[in-house]
Amino acid sequence: MPVIHAEPLKEFGERLLIAAGASPEEAATVSKYCVNANLVGHDSHGIMLVLNYIQRIKVGHIVPGASWDIVQESPTTTVVDGNWGFGYVVTERAMAYTIEKAKTANVAAATVFRQGHIGRLATYPLMAIEEGMIGLITADSGRSPKIVAPFGGREARLGTNPISIAVPSDLKSPLYLDMATSSVSNGKVAVAAARGEDIPEGWVIDSDGNHTTDPTKLKGGALLPLGGSEGYKGTGLGAMVEILCGLLTGLGFGVEPTGRHNDGCFMAVFNVAAFRPLADFKADVADFAKYLNETPPMEGSPGVLYPGEIEKIREEERLAGGIPIEDSTWGKLSDLADELGVSTDSLG
Repeated sequence: MPVIHAEPLKEFGERLLIAAGASPEEAATVSKYCVNANLVGHDSHGIMLVLNYIQRIKVGHIVPGASWDIVQESPTTTVVDGNWGFGYVVTERAMAYTIEKAKTANVAAATVFRQGHIGRLATYPLMAIEEGMIGLITADSGRSPKIVAPFGGREARLGTNPISIAVPSDLKSPLYLDMATSSVSNGKVAVAAARGEDIPEGWVIDSDGNHTTDPTKLKGGALLPLGGSEGYKGTGLGAMVEILCGLLTGLGFGVEPTGRHNDGCFMAVFNVAAFRPLADFKADVADFAKYLNETPPMEGSPGVLYPGEIEKIREEERLAGGIPIEDSTWGKLSDLADELGVSTDSLG
């Protein structure tokens, strides 16, 4: 398993994307956010996704250079048509635009439709905390093929439909939530399959509706909703995300026959200073995180971390030691590089 440092890996991802038709600016944004996901330990949303995005470019499902169009707007709201551009590029711009509105309106929201996959969801609300604001985003896959079975069902009818919220604080590492409303993201199952590892029972059911620990059985089967025996909670959250991101955006629900991936997003930004002094809020969040950290650990536990803390720990480890890439993923990336005429020499 090769171990590659972040900067050369980002540059490699950029070269692959540019060779596939992306502009240098688009390639830099997409590769940066993919490798940032690797850095914090979310390999499911890391460099391996470049393979998928380039395949989508080839079949016309992602359109490099697509325009970014506002189709409806008010002082506090925006509706964005991404015209099938890279989701990272479209949503980054939409979040930046929403943050600017919140600077004057204190609360702002936006929906985005017709765009590619937007990657690790926390990327976008983390932008808001740099401006002293709370950021929230939810996403679904529009009418893309579904992968999550509703509670009690054996057929996929929902996406993983994640939610992310980030809050400003005085902490060294940010406090934020980033979670799927399914038991796990399908990317984590793909990583396990690539590494030849079993998965925990309760993640996946096979095509016959039986629980399985074999990640390859997801094909034809389904992910389970978050919550285990209380999976109706994950189903409920997933349904609400589908309404905000599929119905409010006009994407709809169900599956489009073409199978084109189409992330719909709902985002909102809240200016903390409109509610109370920002400095006081940030200090209180840090105190609250410390309060959580100081919880006496249960038997067998190394202790309590606040939301987002484990990602900072992994980032520091991987910035120092490099990012491990499973052999099967690296083999596919190397083959793609050969196909596109991109050198791997700088990666060691």
